[in-house]
Amino acid sequence: MEQYCPVLQVVGYQNSGKTTLMEILIQRCSKAGKRVATIKHHGHHTPQKQESNLKDSERHQQAGAEVTAVEGGGSLQIHIKNQSWSLDQMVSLYKSFSPDLILVEGFKKEAYPKVVLLRDEKDLSLLHEASDIICAITWEKELKVREVDYPIYHLDDAVSYSEFILKKLSDDDD
Repeated sequence: MEQYCPVLQVVGYQNSGKTTLMEILIQRCSKAGKRVATIKHHGHHTPQKQESNLKDSERHQQAGAEVTAVEGGGSLQIHIKNQSWSLDQMVSLYKSFSPDLILVEGFKKEAYPKVVLLRDEKDLSLLHEASDIICAITWEKELKVREVDYPIYHLDDAVSYSEFILKKLSDDDD
């Protein structure tokens, strides 16, 4: 599918810090003058049934995102119904809003560039399940990650990983 702006996914298991990382990236990109749009995946329930997802999309808005959506159970929070929404369909829909960047929270199995959040050793399987990983961020300083061809950052090193991610996104703009 043709892309009209960079798309970056932030993936990880529940309570791994995805929304917090999204806020950091949204704020940094917004301050740099970029129009940011976000999409949050909620699995199999409709977004309206899950207060936490609505709060997460509000956190995206408060961080500076100009367009937000929560998808789950075939429903998109902007009240457009479909049997189910693929990430590609939502990215296409966002084209009309003219964002400079689309940040996606979730959708582990989709094929856009990803940042993977790892809480502990149990989460390492995600590195094998996900594709197009540009970097990983770990909660544990001594987490044993086998050789990979992308950088691994610690959660406390926000300056380094956010600069790396923003540089990667800027390179995609060219």
